[in-house]
Amino acid sequence: MSGFASTNDMAEKKVSFDELGRGLYAYTAEGDPNSGIIVGPDGVVVVDAQATPLMAQDVQAKIATVTDRKVNQIVLSHYHAVRVLGATGYPAHSIIASDVCRSMIVERGQQDMDSEIGRFPRLFRGKESIPGLTWPTQTFHGRMTLWLGDREAQIIHIGRAHTAGDTIVWLPKEKVLFAGDTVEFGATPYCGDAHFTDWPSTIRKLRELGAEKMVPGRGRALMNAAEVKEALDGTEAFTSKLFAIVKQAAAKGADLRTIYAEAMDKMRPEFGHWVIFDHCMPFNVSRAFDEAQGIDTPRIWTAERDIDMWKALENKSAQDGEIKR
Repeated sequence: MSGFASTNDMAEKKVSFDELGRGLYAYTAEGDPNSGIIVGPDGVVVVDAQATPLMAQDVQAKIATVTDRKVNQIVLSHYHAVRVLGATGYPAHSIIASDVCRSMIVERGQQDMDSEIGRFPRLFRGKESIPGLTWPTQTFHGRMTLWLGDREAQIIHIGRAHTAGDTIVWLPKEKVLFAGDTVEFGATPYCGDAHFTDWPSTIRKLRELGAEKMVPGRGRALMNAAEVKEALDGTEAFTSKLFAIVKQAAAKGADLRTIYAEAMDKMRPEFGHWVIFDHCMPFNVSRAFDEAQGIDTPRIWTAERDIDMWKALENKSAQDGEIKR
C-alpha cells in the first residue's frame, strides 16, 4: 500500500445539510467533497453526485427530510471520480456535463478512477457499488439553462481552473452559486489537473456574478457575500502563490524535488492548516512544474504515476518499502 498522506485518513466527517434559500441546500462534510441540491417542482437537481452509489444514498436521505420529490437530474462540475461515480445511486434520468468534461472522461476517466480510489480510500466508501465510469446523457457547449418552474439555473462551463472542464451552476435571481472545485473554503485546492495560468481569470468571472451564497467544492456552505469573497480570495491566493514559487524556481533550473521542498516550506505557514494540504501538495507542485515548463494539457495521473511521484518527493524507505510522509 502506498503511504499517501490520505491513506490513513479514515475518520468519519460530520455531514451538514444547510438551507441556502427556498429549495436550495448544501450537503457538506468537513472538507470532503460537497454536493448542491435544487428542489424543483417536478424533481430534484443534484450538483455533483458523490464518489459511490452507497454515498449517494446519504445525500438522498438528507433530501428526503425536506421533500418527497426524487432526484431526476444530476449536473457534473467536472470529471473527477470523487464527484461523479455515485451517479447510478440516484433515480436520475438526466446526467448533464459540459462537452469538455465528457471528452476528459473519454481521455482519462478510467485512469482517474483507478488513481483516486487508490489515493483516498475513505472517500470511496462502498466502492464495490460502483458499476463503472459515469457517462453524461446530455452535454452542452459553453452554457445552458434549466428552468425549474419559474426558477432559472444557469449551467456554465466557466473556464479552466481546477480542470479544463470546470462547470458551475448559478441561480441569478437567488444569487446562489454552486462553484464545484473552482473554489474551496478552508480546504486545499487539488491542482493535479489544473490550469494555473487561467485560474485567476476564472475566479474573476466568478466574482463578476456577485454571488451572495456559495457552495464551494470543499468546505462549509458560505452564507453571505463576505464569506464568498473570503473563499474566492483564499483560492486565488493559494493557487497564484504556489504557481509563482514554482515558476520562479523552475526558471532558475531547480529540479522538481528541490522545488517541492521550497514550496512546502513557503506555503505551509499560511495554508498548512487547510484540509488535505499534505495530500494535495505533491500533486499540485508536480502539475505546476509541468505547466511552468510549457506543458499545457495536464499529464494523466495513473495509479503507477501516483506512487512514483510520491516516492520521488516524499522519500521511499529502502528497508520496508513504505513511503514516508
